[in-house]
Amino acid sequence: MDKQELINQDIDSKKRTEQIKIEPNNTILFIGDSITDVNRDRMIDEDLGHGYPTLVAAHLLHKYPNYDLKILNRGISGDKVIDLKKRWEEDCLELNPDVVSILIGINDVWRIMDDGLEDTEENLREFEENYRYLLKSLAQRTDARVVLMEPFVLPYPRDRQNWRSHLDPRIQIVRRLANDYHAAFVPLDGIMNAKGIENDFQTYTGDDGVHPTLTGHALIADAWIHYLDF
Repeated sequence: MDKQELINQDIDSKKRTEQIKIEPNNTILFIGDSITDVNRDRMIDEDLGHGYPTLVAAHLLHKYPNYDLKILNRGISGDKVIDLKKRWEEDCLELNPDVVSILIGINDVWRIMDDGLEDTEENLREFEENYRYLLKSLAQRTDARVVLMEPFVLPYPRDRQNWRSHLDPRIQIVRRLANDYHAAFVPLDGIMNAKGIENDFQTYTGDDGVHPTLTGHALIADAWIHYLDF
């Protein structure tokens, strides 16, 4: 996929995304894997870590200083979708959030690549079923507005290019779920790769193609804010 295709993909995504309205006294929850976790102190309930949740929170608290927002981070490093499902009750539903932002899925691919496993149709079916469980339970038990961010990988180091055949079907699943559940959708894979082509991939994800640098976290935060158009 070339740069123009990535840009066109982003434009199309913006046209179809739902919009999220932030209201007074809202609880906003960021949840996912290490990209969301970013060394948060789990002994401090409202610690946001050192990544994009903190940057988004700073923007929202500045924009809505009188809204008394509660902003939480429940990212856990290493989580796959099945791991998030196992802790969904405690780390999401019991918090009764008003806005839930989910970024999950890259570890499902990483484990396949690291362990040399075969990626099967059954794997994809389970990925979708587990992810759908998260959204269905939210819809049934809360009135939360949902933000889905697609997982991403950048092609540095070069072997990350081998991940695409495993990641792309999962990205399509996330897009389909966003449509099914009328969730706001942030096309991070396209955004991150387009910026990487324009500048340098390492600028955004350092040496592993996955974990954002400070610049990468700033890009994710900007995308979250921009695509939702608060």
